[in-house]
Amino acid sequence: MGKIRDSADVRALRFAVGFPVVLAAAFVGCALLIRPDLPEPLAVRWTGAGAADFAPFGAVVGIGAALIAVVGWALLLQAVPLSRPALMRRFMMGAGLAVSLFVTTVLAAMLVGQLGLPDARGSRVDVAVLAMGSGAALGLGVVMGFVFKADERWSADDERAVREALERELDPELARDSISLWVHARSSVFVMLGIATLFPAALLTIAVPWLAVLLAAVAVLAAVFLFARVRVDRTGLRVFAAGIVPVMDVPAAAIETAVPELVKAADYGGWGYRRHGGTTAMLVSSGPAVVVARSDGHRLAISGGSPATADNVAQVLTRVAARARRDGGAPPVRP
Repeated sequence: MGKIRDSADVRALRFAVGFPVVLAAAFVGCALLIRPDLPEPLAVRWTGAGAADFAPFGAVVGIGAALIAVVGWALLLQAVPLSRPALMRRFMMGAGLAVSLFVTTVLAAMLVGQLGLPDARGSRVDVAVLAMGSGAALGLGVVMGFVFKADERWSADDERAVREALERELDPELARDSISLWVHARSSVFVMLGIATLFPAALLTIAVPWLAVLLAAVAVLAAVFLFARVRVDRTGLRVFAAGIVPVMDVPAAAIETAVPELVKAADYGGWGYRRHGGTTAMLVSSGPAVVVARSDGHRLAISGGSPATADNVAQVLTRVAARARRDGGAPPVRP
């Protein structure tokens, strides 16, 4: 039981297992109450001409109850594991409740539409029951998603946050030696990119749809890679194209100098990630940048946003490089 509590939300597990069973049992009970007023066999599929397929009462109710339980378990149990994000677990709890109630509503509408008929061939699905039940299912699902409190366990992110807080408390200078920023191309670049690709894509939509989709995808991909995330701390410099693709990882001990400069992207091979001669660049535009000289003679250039930001990044890089050399060239282990 202890292992289950460590990996699963026990209260959510109880609800996920019990609610579909109770709902299926309630459906069976209600179906038995109205059994004398239902025809035999029951209609289970309709076409424009009326009922098309039929099944015995026991099969309809039994399979319907099993369907309610299985669908409910399949969705609600997704909200049980503690390893999943709380938002996802809340969504799955609400979705499981709503879908279970919707399946029950469809089955109830089938039965109610056949009440009092001697022959199921003249039956129809009761639209009023279907509409009211569907609305209630959706509303209750949304409410469940908001009110469900997902239990959370202590995660690696929590441990990292506590460790960083303790490090900052023990070393007040740590905050000065860390900086993280996003850089991106000018808005005019994105406008020109949209005009050059999305407008022709719109014109090609009718004639050559696949080419229009390809042009739109190229435009989005190009726009995404005109963003970059720069992170500097005591371990060194890291740069991520599009915010997630690592393109530069320089240990602090390997940094010789870092200076802010006004650069032209064309001098480094153009925008984006480039390797030009002995220089690696991640430039989203011409303008303020930080030029880093490595101890092995290699140079790097990264966009710095504004002149003040580029100067700040250069100062932090210079400071962490000096600290790394003073500590013997062994940078701290990255989290």
